[in-house]
Amino acid sequence: MARIALVDYGAGNLTSVRKGLDAAGAEVFAPQSPDDLSRADGIVVPGVGHFAATAALSNGWRAAIATAVERGTPLLGICLGLQWLFDSSAEAPGVPGLGAIAGRCERLPPVVKVPHVGWNSLEFTGPSVLLRGLADGTQVYFTHTYAAPLAEETVAAATHGARFSAAVERDRVFGVQFHPEKSGPSGIRVLTNFVELAAGSARKT
Repeated sequence: MARIALVDYGAGNLTSVRKGLDAAGAEVFAPQSPDDLSRADGIVVPGVGHFAATAALSNGWRAAIATAVERGTPLLGICLGLQWLFDSSAEAPGVPGLGAIAGRCERLPPVVKVPHVGWNSLEFTGPSVLLRGLADGTQVYFTHTYAAPLAEETVAAATHGARFSAAVERDRVFGVQFHPEKSGPSGIRVLTNFVELAAGSARKT
């Protein structure tokens, strides 16, 4: 069973994500310090709300997460966690993201109702390990006001006033703007794919 570190940096949504990971067959634990990430087979950075909350992922967390990824530990960002994978966000210009993917997150355009809350379809833009088993057009659940730009790492887009990255993937770094834990069987499939990746990485070490 894969040991998944669910990082609590005060941005909420932990309970539902934990339940989703449990349903996906993971052994979930909440790391109390950056050093605890060394015993994780996979790392999940969830989150809802303001990008400024990600400032709490300093003081060793950023370095520990980057080190874990370098040694092959899969990382999954969910919603705000996906945005944190990018360089920065217009929502909190002074707060840096992880910088694993180039680009700045921007507010969804005012021509549509924001926040974007509800079900929307995925438009596949490239091959994906994380989305294995899902079909183009799969409906998933979103709730957000800011969104990440399309990038080379984008494997699925969605549209709400503008197209944005709904899922990104590069090596062992993954992110979804939607909430898999609230997206029914399709969302559990995404989490199961991640847990299986983490289990596979654990067997190689």
